[in-house]
Amino acid sequence: MRTYIKQSLYAVPFFVSAELFSQQQITGFITDSGRENINPVLVINISSLKSTLSDPSGKFTIEASENNELRFVKEGYYRLDKKIGKDDFSSPLMISLAKAEIEIPEVKITFKPTGNLERDSKKLGESRKLTALKSDLEDYIKGPLNEPLPDNSISKTFKPDYTAGQVSLLGVLDAAVGLFRKATQPEITKANYTETQEFLRRVKLEINLEFLRKYGMDEEQIDHFLVYANDSRLMAKKYRKNFKIDVVEYELKVAFAEYKKTRKLGSI
Repeated sequence: MRTYIKQSLYAVPFFVSAELFSQQQITGFITDSGRENINPVLVINISSLKSTLSDPSGKFTIEASENNELRFVKEGYYRLDKKIGKDDFSSPLMISLAKAEIEIPEVKITFKPTGNLERDSKKLGESRKLTALKSDLEDYIKGPLNEPLPDNSISKTFKPDYTAGQVSLLGVLDAAVGLFRKATQPEITKANYTETQEFLRRVKLEINLEFLRKYGMDEEQIDHFLVYANDSRLMAKKYRKNFKIDVVEYELKVAFAEYKKTRKLGSI
C-alpha cells in the first residue's frame, strides 16, 4: 500500500509539469491581401481566452497549445480563425486578412419620364417651398429697413488701455494655480504595447459596459470596439496614468456614437 502511494506521489508532478509546459509561444505576422501592414490587429486564443495586439511591424506573440484556435479581428476586414497544428510552432505564422466589402444601399428613382418635355420639366423644376423661399427673400431685400443701425461709437478693441503696464493680482494668482495644476498632473506620453493592454483590461474591469451589451454586442465585439475607441480617442495615452472612471466612460460613449454609425447593431 505504501509503495502504491509513493508511486502516485511521483506521478503527480509529472502531469502538472506536462500541463504547464504544454503552452508554447506562437509568433507570426499579419498583413492584408496586398501584403500591406494593417496593425494593430486583435489576436484572441479562443481556447484560453487570452488576447494580444499586433505591434507596429505587424508581429504578434501569444501563448497557445496544439489544436487551440486563434481568432484575428480588425475593423474593416473579415474575421479569420486559425487552428494551431504541430508545424505552426516551428516557424512564424503568416496571416492575411481580406478587406470587408461595403454594401451600398440601393437608390430607387420614383420619377418616370413620359417623354413629354413640357410635362416632365414641371416635375423636375424647383419645388414649391424653394420658390416661396426665394420670393420671400426678394421681398425682404427690397423692403424698408426696420432694424436699428449699429451704435456710432469706438469699439473697445481700439480704445486705449490705461491699465497697461500694471500688475494684476488676480492674473498672478490664476497663473500660479495653473502652474500648480500642471506640476501635479502626470505627464501625457504615448502608451507602449504593454501599457495599452493593461489599460484595456482595466477598462473592462472598472467601467460599466452595459450600454454596449444593450445593443446585443458580445465579448468579442466589445473587445473590437475598445480597440477602436483607444485608437480614435487616444485613451491609453491620455488616461492610463490618470484613470478617472467618469471621464473614461464619457470618452467611450463619444467613440461609440461614431462607431455605431457605420455598423449594424441590435436595437435597445
